[in-house]
Amino acid sequence: MSAADVLVPSPRRISTRFLRSELRLIFRRRRNLAGLVVLAAVPVMISVAVKTSAPHRGDGPDFFTSITENGLFVALAALTIELGLFLPLAVAAISGDAVAGEANTGTLRYLLTVPVDRARLLGVKYIAVVIFSLAATLTVTLTGIVLGVVMFGGGSMTLLSGTQIDFGQGLLRVLLASAYLAVCFASLGAVGLFISTLTEQPSGAMIAVLMFSTASFILDGIPQVDWLHPFLITHNWLAFGDLFRSPIAWTGVQHGVYVAVAYAVVFWLAAWARFAAKDVTS
Repeated sequence: MSAADVLVPSPRRISTRFLRSELRLIFRRRRNLAGLVVLAAVPVMISVAVKTSAPHRGDGPDFFTSITENGLFVALAALTIELGLFLPLAVAAISGDAVAGEANTGTLRYLLTVPVDRARLLGVKYIAVVIFSLAATLTVTLTGIVLGVVMFGGGSMTLLSGTQIDFGQGLLRVLLASAYLAVCFASLGAVGLFISTLTEQPSGAMIAVLMFSTASFILDGIPQVDWLHPFLITHNWLAFGDLFRSPIAWTGVQHGVYVAVAYAVVFWLAAWARFAAKDVTS
């Protein structure tokens, strides 16, 4: 060994084994795979329904009436429907199980004796939740894109403002909308991670997270508390529709990202504060 080898230590390699193990645990569970299948089933039902009947106008971004003109709108219509219940439920199931599931099965204490730093454990758990949020959103988006293009074709996309863009630009905007919603759901996952540190019952944590998002939707619809609306976690979820205007209206999307990041930071720190001082007995 030379003097240079002694004086200059080799850089420490960052291991991703813990994260890979967590992701295998999430994506190999039958209930989680079944949840992804349910998410993918919604754009299938939308495609069949629109193909067999004329769409009707409704609230929210006017994506349904444009499906027959361009199949990319199937993905947007599916995201609009699923962001109220199915996607939050999927994220709630994973994030609520993150710590509570380990405590419930009695593996949390053994996991910490590896040893694994508690902050690192929470960090890995949350990264896995973020990845699942992206996977769940892309499951809906990609299923909708493929079925929509096959059943209704592609071509130019007519934006909500009436401007037309080519298929490539439309596809890019759909993927951008999916990424934006994944960020929003990842912030809900941080709330779920915090709640997961408060209980040893993953089902209870999942229900609590779902109630949290539902309460946010309800409050967002009450005009008497409009001062509270900008701070609600779900307030800007539908702002992804602004990505399909010309020019893009970035205000709502930017505010949605700011709120999502704020929720993620605050609730991850709350989870760390709770978990760092928690007496793990199971």
